[in-house]
Amino acid sequence: MTPVLEARGLCFAYEAGRPVLDGADLALHAGRRVAVLGPNGGGKTTLFRLLAGALAPGAGEVLLDGEPVRRTRRGLTALRTQVQLVLQDPDDQLFSASVGQDVSFGPVNMGLPADEVRARVDAALLALGITGLADRPTHMLSFGQKKRVAIAGAVAMAPRLLVLDEPTAGLDPAGVEELLETLAGLHATGTTPVLSTHDVDLAHRFADEVAVVVDGRVVTGETSEVLGDAALLRAARLGPAWAPAVHRLLAAAGSGARPRTAAELHELLAAVVQTTSAGAGSTGAPQG
Repeated sequence: MTPVLEARGLCFAYEAGRPVLDGADLALHAGRRVAVLGPNGGGKTTLFRLLAGALAPGAGEVLLDGEPVRRTRRGLTALRTQVQLVLQDPDDQLFSASVGQDVSFGPVNMGLPADEVRARVDAALLALGITGLADRPTHMLSFGQKKRVAIAGAVAMAPRLLVLDEPTAGLDPAGVEELLETLAGLHATGTTPVLSTHDVDLAHRFADEVAVVVDGRVVTGETSEVLGDAALLRAARLGPAWAPAVHRLLAAAGSGARPRTAAELHELLAAVVQTTSAGAGSTGAPQG
């Protein structure tokens, strides 16, 4: 299947002789959630900016539906109607006076009819759970609300790929859970989310595939395979994910349980403790 978006041999440097990416390859397919892992400053954001057309590669190419993206007005417009990038800091994206105006910016600039713009804005606000914020000034929002507004602005463009740079950065645990639920809802309705993170456990929960940016290149594979490669994670300055190790231990013990979150693991352990306690009570010495 032809990827929606593909990087082939991308090279990029901000300073001569100090490449950030040096032959990076990455294929993003419709419906396949990808988490891009790597340390802070390791090239994840640069890779995303290249994929979204915000930067021009020094070498290599970006392909949309198998065709090289041309760095012309028409070529970049075609790319950005299919692929939307949400930056890590929402203040880098929000600039309109109100939430509704900000979310409508993209559809308005596409030249869509007013009724379609309204429909897209309403749907995006609903998807992000921020309908009640439509008339709020953007500068009066909390950080988490700003994150949702920035994502809503991208969603209003109806992209096939929604590329999010460190979307959970700065969010509390409840905010992270809410964001993951939102991304699951968008995925179910046809928008494929792709995110970058340095949280290996988050990647394990979220992704069908994991891509690790290391030494200027990208290593991609199935989530369990990549996150089980301890040497690769060390090379990328990442710690191991707990879930694959727990799954291996449970399989060795004959259990088919596969907890993906800390809450699920807590519930499993509580059930084991309860069962063990009940068993110990039933084997006590007879009374009388």
